[in-house]
Amino acid sequence: MHQPELTLPLDPATRQALDDLADAQGRAPEDVALDAVRSHLHHEELAVRAVAERLAGAHADLLRRLGE
Repeated sequence: MHQPELTLPLDPATRQALDDLADAQGRAPEDVALDAVRSHLHHEELAVRAVAERLAGAHADLLRRLGE
């Protein structure tokens, strides 16, 4: 299933920085932005997973009892 395109409102300074970085890398601004979003999502996923694992470990006994 094709997702509709996402439009991000960028302030002029952010847009200029994106354009400058893309130009310096010889890439399209959309590709630079997509890589940044993917990287951010990956790091956030790791952070959320770490918190979930810490909570599961801290409450393992309770979770085990609830599962009985």
